Amino acid sequence: MTARTRRFLLCPPTYFDVTYSINPWMEPAKPTDGALALAQWERLRSLLIGLGHTVELIDPLPGLPDMVFAANGATVVGGRVYSARFRHAQRAAEGPAYAEWFRTHGFPVHDADHVNEGEGDLLAAGDRILAGTGFRTDARAHEEAARVLDRQVIGLHLVDPRFYHLDTALAVLDDDQIMYYPAAFSARSQDVLRRLYPDAVLADEQDAEVFGLNAVSDGRNVLLAPQAVHLARELSARGFVPIGIDLSELLKAGGSAKCCVLEVRES
Repeated sequence: MTARTRRFLLCPPTYFDVTYSINPWMEPAKPTDGALALAQWERLRSLLIGLGHTVELIDPLPGLPDMVFAANGATVVGGRVYSARFRHAQRAAEGPAYAEWFRTHGFPVHDADHVNEGEGDLLAAGDRILAGTGFRTDARAHEEAARVLDRQVIGLHLVDPRFYHLDTALAVLDDDQIMYYPAAFSARSQDVLRRLYPDAVLADEQDAEVFGLNAVSDGRNVLLAPQAVHLARELSARGFVPIGIDLSELLKAGGSAKCCVLEVRES
């Protein structure tokens, strides 16, 4: 397995809190610890930098507690940006904020016509994009993404509300390898995944419930929840290097490592 240096965009959790509920993990009555969320996020940022990756930051905005989940902000492939258009009003302002960051940094941005939640549901894997639908992203956004990003898009239907975004049920490990939790997908989508990735790493329910699949991979090193012990063993057996990263405070809002990391693909 060979690591490839990546460029990532992150957003500090300055205003992180759970003040509303738009997924099964969010419980506004449960207190959050802002200092702990920041410390856990800082460790994630430090790990990425320590692995040799470029990490850039977007300024968080007050009133947007989920802006820390940068992966939802856009999809960037070949230097082109397909902006996010959020389903829920509580997050709607995040899409324009991320689009403005990319415009300011010289990227061409296509403002989405259809609801999509960035890399939450659109995961680049080599020459294709694996695209989730069922809870957040409108299936019509798949065709729009294919046109804007000039990639083949493979639609996958999510059926378990606990795994409301594709990146909570599937992770891209390198151009040709993925890991996923089969039961999060419809029977037809499971068939598609088996055909495309017959040697994929399969997660069990415990792996999925601790957000072990919400992982960041550079092709060799895989940052994932330390509680996903089965996945870590499987990854090691395949030649990957699993690195545990505890983001338990952010998990209170239904996000972990991948949710915090938007990859800026310039080619």
